[in-house]
Amino acid sequence: MANEKISKRVVDAAEPAAQGDTFLWDTELKGFGLRITPRAVKSYVIQYRIDGGPARRTTIGIHGSPWTPATAREFAEGFLFKVKQGVDPIEEKREAKKQAELLAFDGYADRFVELYLKVHWVDSWEDGESVMNAAKPHFENKPITALKRKDVTELLDSYSDRPGQKKLVHSVLRKFFNWAVDEGDLEASPIAGMKGPKPVPARKRVLNREELICAWLAAADLADVWRGCFRLLILTLQRREEVAAVDWREIELDAAMWELPDERAKNDEAHRVHLSALAIAELECFGPKRKGLVFTTTGTTAVSGFSKAKKALDARMLEIMRERAEKRGEDPDEVEFAPWRLHDLRRTGATNMQALGVPVEVTEAVLNHISGTRAGVAGVYNRYRYDPEKRKALDIWALHLGNLIEGREPTTNVIPFARYA
Repeated sequence: MANEKISKRVVDAAEPAAQGDTFLWDTELKGFGLRITPRAVKSYVIQYRIDGGPARRTTIGIHGSPWTPATAREFAEGFLFKVKQGVDPIEEKREAKKQAELLAFDGYADRFVELYLKVHWVDSWEDGESVMNAAKPHFENKPITALKRKDVTELLDSYSDRPGQKKLVHSVLRKFFNWAVDEGDLEASPIAGMKGPKPVPARKRVLNREELICAWLAAADLADVWRGCFRLLILTLQRREEVAAVDWREIELDAAMWELPDERAKNDEAHRVHLSALAIAELECFGPKRKGLVFTTTGTTAVSGFSKAKKALDARMLEIMRERAEKRGEDPDEVEFAPWRLHDLRRTGATNMQALGVPVEVTEAVLNHISGTRAGVAGVYNRYRYDPEKRKALDIWALHLGNLIEGREPTTNVIPFARYA
């Protein structure tokens, strides 16, 4: 078949050969052609070379909407212009696809969790991971470069009935996009300059006596690692991640002391935590092992999966509360309790300590909480660490818990504390 300018007339008149494909090459645009198969399927093609290399051929599309001689020629002109510049459009497209896959939200979110949250949000990376996982269906695995501010605001709007969670989502996504900018994968964050949600009022949840008793009893019915972890949270009033990753190297059973190193403390302040008799008893349940992580299921990583374990704890708490109500002659179906978080245990312990006569400065020292009496000038010049007072406070707290659990009268007479300037 003679070569000539490819036009509608030429394409319509082109006939297939009995065997093999037939090619008709355009006389005006070198490399642009028409292929006709033995079954008379007609398609537009491009043949080209990059820097004198071997000939390569690619198909533009089959004749018919949207590909006509005019649209196919226009595409071929752009394609061959890039070839003249030494760019292979096929490789360029393949690389763009590969890059889009690397920047797809789902995979990029997972890398953010591993490379940023687990390193910089040691105490709360699981909360951040939960936010990223919840955002995946909303963003439909689009490349992060394709996400717009509206995509994010629509996601935030879905949390309007949960202001606390909305603020967390905004905080995590803001850090996510800023991290992508720092990594060189985004020119600018799509939510740069966006005002964050209004601050959520400070939580005030304090577990009452019955809830505290049932939380302690419910922990006994969970797997050993969770029983010990939850009970040590109650007894020591330390932060979740600090307790979860406690190592036997930090524990001195004979001295009844837990030495929390500064690199594991949320506020980077090394902290000495007295272990009451109840706390020692819980730790001894994991003996005779005295090496490695205390609370672990793998032997190499700290226990994780708090959300699932907390749900199990809540479910068992409710069962126990109903059983106890029935024994008291009350209607068990009327028993319910408000949602609570593990962090509320610190507030619960602090509130009870105040009621038991523990001075506020000692309570703050127990919590390793730098604020109030331990902040500012006082924190700089008063380096006293209240170790004897912390020991006394945690022993009184454990005694109070023991009385509640055993059904004895709560502690009312406590050893007096000295007041400090």
